[in-house]
Amino acid sequence: MKLKNNSLFKEKCFVGGKWIESISNNRIEVDNPANKEIIGHVPECSTEETKLAINKANKAFPSWKAKTAKERSIILKKWARLIEENVDDLATIMTIEQGKPLAEARGEILMGVSYIDFYAEEGKRVYGDIIQDPLPDRRILIIKQPVGVVGAITPWNFPSTMITRKCAPGLAVGCTVVIKPASQTPFSALALGVLAKDAGFPDGVINIITGSAKDIGKELTENPIVKKISFTGSTEVGKILLKQSASTVKKVSMELGGHAPFIVFDDANIDEAVKGAMQSKFRNSGQTCICANRIFVHEKIYDEFLNKFTNEVNKIKVGNGLNEGVVSGPLIDINSLNKVIDHVNDAVSNGAKIAVGGEIHSLGGNFFQPTVLSNVNTKAKITYEETFGPVAPLYKFSSDEEVIKLANDTPYGLASYFYSRDIGRIWRVAEALEYGQVGVNTGLTTKAEIPFGGVKESGLGREGSKYGLDDYLEIKYISIAGI
Repeated sequence: MKLKNNSLFKEKCFVGGKWIESISNNRIEVDNPANKEIIGHVPECSTEETKLAINKANKAFPSWKAKTAKERSIILKKWARLIEENVDDLATIMTIEQGKPLAEARGEILMGVSYIDFYAEEGKRVYGDIIQDPLPDRRILIIKQPVGVVGAITPWNFPSTMITRKCAPGLAVGCTVVIKPASQTPFSALALGVLAKDAGFPDGVINIITGSAKDIGKELTENPIVKKISFTGSTEVGKILLKQSASTVKKVSMELGGHAPFIVFDDANIDEAVKGAMQSKFRNSGQTCICANRIFVHEKIYDEFLNKFTNEVNKIKVGNGLNEGVVSGPLIDINSLNKVIDHVNDAVSNGAKIAVGGEIHSLGGNFFQPTVLSNVNTKAKITYEETFGPVAPLYKFSSDEEVIKLANDTPYGLASYFYSRDIGRIWRVAEALEYGQVGVNTGLTTKAEIPFGGVKESGLGREGSKYGLDDYLEIKYISIAGI
């Protein structure tokens, strides 16, 4: 791995301001999903190392909490500037361990910076209230205080942004954090730890441990010192973490599975809808929780949309994310590849037609062809299971009522999209869709200023925006008498 700043590549955990090995000295092998080459190794930590990280975070909490919002903001902004200065190296690390193209990796890192910058300012705007007491000699005072130690469990598909989105708000208001990155992509997280130390975060404020997801997650959720858990991942794992967190009644933020509908009405700008579908569906090779998973197209424009969409998908260049011009990289591992293959085969067996793709890519390994399936039956697995791959299933519909029912027929409710130029329809459909996020005439909705999160089994709480501070704060009521 060629880096300008070799110090960014760390193969140790970051606990209490020090770089440590696991107690067992066992290590986890990390490979490049594009070519299966071994990148490096990280410590296989478990319960004891997690306890150590929690204790270090707890020890650092009082002094970090005591700093003014402005003082914390200065350190956060320095962290953001250091990330910007090292964006090319950080993108290289991400591409090698995760697979996404360099340009996409670079964009993710800069998105992560936007979260830090946003909360460095928003942390200064944590206001309380003075409430008029019905008794004349008393006053009611409301203040907000940081919850304490935060456990952040992050996924492999966005190994940088998910850390900054979860940690920046907590750090801004005075919380300390213990981060558990995915074992497939630990080096992006550890690189952020290097820059956090350089930025001047006191020892113990930010801790990063790698290893057993089961053991580390259990300790983070059940340890009474940890006051909040933020998790991004599958609904199945999220439910386990929720149950474990209940034992100590923690605050939780859960960004879980999605199964986003993408609706194209007959009055839509078809070219713009195709563009939006490409942006939403094939970003990160379809490995995003908010990507378009079910594309519903009105029967009047179905053939035109299918033709234009297929032509664009045919242009996607697949390959190693380090190579110039590559738009779509590999899937993260063989299990993900097998799921994609299963979903395509099942759809075809239920009557779907392969408009383009549909097979393992000639590159082999974890690469799969960008795929469009037409005339998909709603009985197919791909209709009700999240694929997490570069496969776009298309469905016909004939009425607003029909497609809203189809779109909402899922336990998930994270993101949704639709294209229309009728203002009345826009209001009606946007309000009828049972999703935490609705993109109207756009396939890109994520930014630091918006409240990211879902409804139903897609999660709890919101990350990003001014609302993203709420779960990192406790409201305290103070009654003052004798005035």
